[in-house]
Amino acid sequence: MTRTTPPTPIGVAVSTVIFRLRRDSDDARIELPLVRRTRDPHEGHWALPGGWVDPAENVDATASRTLAETTGLAPSYLEQLYAFGDVGRSPGRVVSIVYWALVREDVTAATEQHNVAWFDATDLPDLAFDHNHIVDYALWRLRNKVGYSRIAHGFLPDRFTLAELREVYEAILGRRLDPANFRRQVEGSGTLIPTDDFRTGSHRPARLYRYNQDVELADRGPLPQ
Repeated sequence: MTRTTPPTPIGVAVSTVIFRLRRDSDDARIELPLVRRTRDPHEGHWALPGGWVDPAENVDATASRTLAETTGLAPSYLEQLYAFGDVGRSPGRVVSIVYWALVREDVTAATEQHNVAWFDATDLPDLAFDHNHIVDYALWRLRNKVGYSRIAHGFLPDRFTLAELREVYEAILGRRLDPANFRRQVEGSGTLIPTDDFRTGSHRPARLYRYNQDVELADRGPLPQ
């Protein structure tokens, strides 16, 4: 059947789910920043950072640009997650290309000047649009990917202890891991290189490790790294 009227224009936007590790005195959890909307629809609600795709811009570049404009953050890892385009998810017809990103812990100062706040990723308010669903999907992807890649290293500084790495895994998976088994697994993975330095404190000195830069955070196949 031949269409007699032009199709309804479809807007294309980019949103980004940004994860970081937040350490407290006896706990660690995964957090993400949200932006409070200042106009309708959903004025006053929290939402994922993002913006419209510029016709002259690649979507990866749009993700990096809108992330910097809305939060001031530069991620240690950025990957396209999924396209969300259910009819009725937004006034008009909007397809969102969603990215997920990892940032290292000391990033709070970068967002203080913006209309941004950090939230526990597993305890969010009612977000604008379908953003709660998007965050749930991003968390599911993170938990699955941590089992077969070194994506957890994207939360850590250049040098870290095995206890700090295990803490990241526990925060992502939501459960405790046996320290001895964890040590055996990561030391045999080929992703870590022990250094000659140690972290000292109230406990016995702990050796510092660094990333094996020859191993990618995650396998993206033929896509650019």
